[in-house]
Amino acid sequence: VSAGGTREFLDPVRYLGNRSSGLQGYALAQAAVARGASVTLVAANVSLPDPAGALIVRVTSTEELRQAVVEAAAEADAVVMAAAPADFRPDTLVGSKIKKSHDGTTPVITLVENPDILAELVRSRTGKAPVIVGFAAETGDENGTVLDHARAKLERKGCDLLVVNDVSNEQVFGRTDNEAVILGADGSARPVARGPKIDLAHAIWDEAVQRLERPSPLP
Repeated sequence: VSAGGTREFLDPVRYLGNRSSGLQGYALAQAAVARGASVTLVAANVSLPDPAGALIVRVTSTEELRQAVVEAAAEADAVVMAAAPADFRPDTLVGSKIKKSHDGTTPVITLVENPDILAELVRSRTGKAPVIVGFAAETGDENGTVLDHARAKLERKGCDLLVVNDVSNEQVFGRTDNEAVILGADGSARPVARGPKIDLAHAIWDEAVQRLERPSPLP
């Protein structure tokens, strides 16, 4: 299980990041331990008490997250990517704090794309193992609804399950409750009503366990 949000530093003080608290990922780890699983929790910049019974691997950047998740996935029956990795990073880490210019000019920061960890996990697995669960924080727009965008992402990424959060009204980040739709590559869709994040965690594990017991719909 991965949790939290990665940080990509611009200089020793500033970084690019996101608002992920890690609460849902920690709930997933807690639920898995309660079910008797051996759990590795890869935590990216999370300030929460460690779930009892889980092996904690702490990371900062997206590349560190990728390395830790890929290593743990090699021996896993299921991988749940609840972390929110930064999509981009600065192409250069400045060694000292970037200062304001007195002539009114602003610094130019060039970004490069980070690796797609979820897609890499799907490409590298053999057969149906491990079961791979992704997350999508989506908003609707003129091109489609939240679920339209999520279904397109599920097809693009190739994972077994995609947990979809509607973040239009900022009702996900930092809260102790959550609601979601769990989409399956087999065309299934399971709505989970708003409630404690531990309840959503158990719903996700219910769906993942079902896929451990039958062939993956993916080639």
